[in-house]
Amino acid sequence: MPHGIRDPTKALAKATLRDYNIFVCISFHDRRYRGFPNCTGGKMSVIPSNGGQPPNFQTTGARPTSQFSQGQAGASHLTAVRPKVTTSTIQEKKQRREAITCLTAYDYATARLVDQAGIDMILVGDSLAQVVLGYDNTLPVTMEEMLHHTRAVRRAVRSAMVIADMPFGAYHEDEKEGVHNAVRFVKEAGAEAVKLEGGAQRVGLVRRVLDAEVPVMGHIGLTPQSLHKMGGYKVQGKDFSGIERLMKDAVALDKAGVFSIVLEGVPREVAEMITREVSAPTIGIGAGPDCDGQVLVFHDIVNLTFGEPAKFVRRYGDAAALITSAVQHFKADVESGGYPSDAESYHLAKETRVELEAILRRKEMKAYSR
Repeated sequence: MPHGIRDPTKALAKATLRDYNIFVCISFHDRRYRGFPNCTGGKMSVIPSNGGQPPNFQTTGARPTSQFSQGQAGASHLTAVRPKVTTSTIQEKKQRREAITCLTAYDYATARLVDQAGIDMILVGDSLAQVVLGYDNTLPVTMEEMLHHTRAVRRAVRSAMVIADMPFGAYHEDEKEGVHNAVRFVKEAGAEAVKLEGGAQRVGLVRRVLDAEVPVMGHIGLTPQSLHKMGGYKVQGKDFSGIERLMKDAVALDKAGVFSIVLEGVPREVAEMITREVSAPTIGIGAGPDCDGQVLVFHDIVNLTFGEPAKFVRRYGDAAALITSAVQHFKADVESGGYPSDAESYHLAKETRVELEAILRRKEMKAYSR
């Protein structure tokens, strides 16, 4: 062993339990262990028991020797091992007044990038009906489609909490069926919680789902599954009766035990009142900056939707322009003969090529002699 390099086995023997757990967490990302599948078909992830604090690795300082594969998008090396986000993490962030971040994701690649960027929660939203499947609204998406996309997201995520959106019709007719479908998301797709739309009328279902050991995220205000009942996508809680109804819904869900509540399309002032009133963290989408956290649709923030964005959407990138440019350049290179180049082609070994050329020459000579 080179001088100055500490023997890792001796170091491990002297390490505290905290150090040991961090060591194990890092080593499982090493290529030697990539073949270990987890229950949902992804790769094993061991989370350090270090009091919820990530090890202090900096991009220019000490860092683990193991790295993710070279093909890992968006990261050339592992800069830190992030603890697994749980319902407790989310509730503790509210208590510490730390902002909670949430984005939607519907596939492996997107979910992996969102997770690596450090987002707290990934919501496999029923909005995939519109932004991925091309429906006009969220109502047509099915349980099987939601399970399919949740599985893909689960395989990508190591740290963020994965929440599955219960689609329209999966819990509206019968509470027993609702519990069954919530359990399916956990058992078959690897979700760590489910989201239900509706307020006080969902309390019975929320309690039964919690009794089945499945955490629940509530969702009140502008609830897209109630599109027809509301008469369109309209801001809720704009008058005193609406405000009172939202407050009652939020309190009822909070008492029922939801770990967080999405507030969508409500006035800032109302969202602030609810946030102060309930113990569950509030996650806003079109509800102003006073919620405990914020959620947006991934496709909205990178310009991968094809309609006019809502007032509350902020675009942080233009993936549409990037993709269009890449496709146009590919098309032009193929049509001009510029792709693929010789360097981008596979070649025979020199000896094989020489033998092949000799065979072809003999065939040509034989054909000529005829």
